[in-house]
Amino acid sequence: MLNVRVVGSGERVVVLSHGFGTDQSVWNRILPFLDRDYRLVLYDLVCAGSVDPDHFDFRRYTTLDSYVDDLLAVLHALHVDRCFFVGHSVSAMIGILAAIRSPDLFLKLILIGGSPRFLNDGDYHGGFDRAQIEEVFLAMESNYKAWVQGFAPLAVGADVPAAVQEFSRTLFNMRPDISLFVCRTVFNSDLRGVLGLVRTPCVVVQTTKDVSVPLSVASYLKHHLGGRTTVELLPVEGHLPHLSAPAVIVQVLRSALASPPR
Repeated sequence: MLNVRVVGSGERVVVLSHGFGTDQSVWNRILPFLDRDYRLVLYDLVCAGSVDPDHFDFRRYTTLDSYVDDLLAVLHALHVDRCFFVGHSVSAMIGILAAIRSPDLFLKLILIGGSPRFLNDGDYHGGFDRAQIEEVFLAMESNYKAWVQGFAPLAVGADVPAAVQEFSRTLFNMRPDISLFVCRTVFNSDLRGVLGLVRTPCVVVQTTKDVSVPLSVASYLKHHLGGRTTVELLPVEGHLPHLSAPAVIVQVLRSALASPPR
């Protein structure tokens, strides 16, 4: 159902989990740099356009916990007992929740463009006011095609037309009602209160300019995650560096995966 795929020949396992609006194909330009040294587990979130939309249960996926159930079920089915986890955007938070629930399963979390809360709240700067988010929801609901055409280049950030085209493709593959529902779930999530429960070492990966996640969020994660946490700032722009600047992010991934967890 989740299109689970295992590639590579290494002994150590690395899980690659994509973010909102993409599917596992977003990692395609990363795989050749890792598959000789690691066994890579890829799967699609149930909301991805590459998954039969009939599998998406609106009653079940009201919180991120059900996505955590899916991740742990995949790893259990593959008999994975220790792994590195690379999660982008919402999958960064899915990884955090999974590591809290099953701490012995994860050697290290590599969190790309993750945010515990996208909404501003007092002194916390998540990047969006409630009114802005409601405008996004309204735009998605009224004309999904127009919203994608406007959002994709903003999210990619960098001037990489091929990346914009690819992100647009996977966004269009999502059924609009599922896309809106998931977007609401993500933007209404607040995981700030559980960050301290994480004991797994973390690497927070952030670009210099991300329309979805301000730089201050990376600092917030560093200071509030309970495990040893480092921050890697990429000298590129955009929310999807693995799509727009794969060579840059590969260097960070290889370094993070090679260094022993502490």
